[in-house]
Amino acid sequence: MSTVIEQSVQARMVASAPRMKTLPARLRYDRRDPFTVRMAFPARATLEGTEVSWEFSRELLADGLESAAGVGDVRIKPFGRDRTALEFHAAEGVAMVHVRTAELRRFLERAQKLVPAGDEHRFLDLDRSLTDLFGGTC
Repeated sequence: MSTVIEQSVQARMVASAPRMKTLPARLRYDRRDPFTVRMAFPARATLEGTEVSWEFSRELLADGLESAAGVGDVRIKPFGRDRTALEFHAAEGVAMVHVRTAELRRFLERAQKLVPAGDEHRFLDLDRSLTDLFGGTC
C-alpha cells in the first residue's frame, strides 16, 4: 500500500480582472507526515518562475470546506455551492484560488482511508523527526 497520495486539481486564480486564470495544482498527503497537506503550483503558474508549495494541516482543509477556517498564512472557506476558496498570505501579498469542493473532498476521503483522523499519532516517526530537527545527530 502506498504511503503517499497525490491528486491533481484545477485551481482558478482570483484577480481583479473579470476572467480568472485556471492553474494546475497538486495536492499531496504523505502518511509519514500525517498532519500535513501540501499544495504545489508549478513554475509556469507563478510570478517567480519556480514551483511554489504551501503546507497546512489536513484538519484546516477539512474545516475550511464547512466554514471559514485559519488565521495564519493559509485560510480556507466555502465559496458558493461547489467551490472552496484558499487564501495564501505571504510578505509579497495574498493569492486566492478557488478549487472545486468535490475534488477536495475526494482528496480528503483518500487521506482518511490512508490515515484515519485521530490516528495520526500512530504514523509519526519521532526518531526521524528528531534526527531531522538536530541535523542528523541523534
